[in-house]
Amino acid sequence: MPISPQNLIIVPLDGFSNMVLACFVEPLRAACLLAGESIFTWSIATPGGASVLSSSGMQLQADVPLEEIEGADTLVLVAGYGARAASRAEALGEIRGAARHVDTIIGLDMGAWVMAAAGLLEGREATVHWQESEAFREEFLNVKLRPDGYVVDGDRLTAGSATAVMDLALDMIRNTVGEAPAYDVKALFVYDPVERQRAETAALSPQLGRAVRLMQRTMDAPRSLEDIAEHAAVSLRTLERLFRRELGMPAGRYYRQTRLGHARALAMETRLPTVGIATRTGFTSAAALSRAYKQHFGETIRETRAALLPEQTP
Repeated sequence: MPISPQNLIIVPLDGFSNMVLACFVEPLRAACLLAGESIFTWSIATPGGASVLSSSGMQLQADVPLEEIEGADTLVLVAGYGARAASRAEALGEIRGAARHVDTIIGLDMGAWVMAAAGLLEGREATVHWQESEAFREEFLNVKLRPDGYVVDGDRLTAGSATAVMDLALDMIRNTVGEAPAYDVKALFVYDPVERQRAETAALSPQLGRAVRLMQRTMDAPRSLEDIAEHAAVSLRTLERLFRRELGMPAGRYYRQTRLGHARALAMETRLPTVGIATRTGFTSAAALSRAYKQHFGETIRETRAALLPEQTP
């Protein structure tokens, strides 16, 4: 069943952290890539449509002035060192105006400060970057500050650090398309082998973790589910139960989805012909991959390349 896309308006304010913004947007981008559809869409908006500078001096251009946004579901405020300066009367007025047109408001890093200054957290629970927690409590007496990584209070969400922001983004993916895509996105952003195994252990049972890692290592030469169950030291029936319980789908479908996700990445990022992609993802022929790809993503590999990387289209 098609997923209704979530349309986000992201409002970075002078002094915002590039890392915080990336930790929010990149998981959403990866989820769209793996799903093959625009689960999330976003635009950059700023007060007056002016460009903004990050804490490291990088300039970011707006797609649209904040006062002209329309058709958005969610407003995302990204603030950092400049949160106090950004909380000037004119900007807060534009933020309050934009807030009236969305269902959900999210504050990242020092975004909660701006939300509170705009009167958008009155009587709510929230969190903010830990270095500013005491100052926040003193400034905003009607907001209950919590020490959690991120806080959800109805239609108000706040996250106080880059890692918490990524956790929030992963939960947004999980709540939109399920546990398996969220797990796959998380795996894309964990590079250190020790940390990756620790993250996988925390997310999955040990047996399922072993099975998933074997699937990821053998996309070019898929193993039978019996072999995978033996590697995980469980019966085939138990393996199926673990996949359904923890990742919300049968083992075979997850294995095939993982291979197709890799095929899509290869289609976008390389000049490999379809037969080469088929070889690397365990399909018996280019035709077999093409049929599976079209069925899963609703478009051909050629169409993927034409839309996303036109210069690579054969």
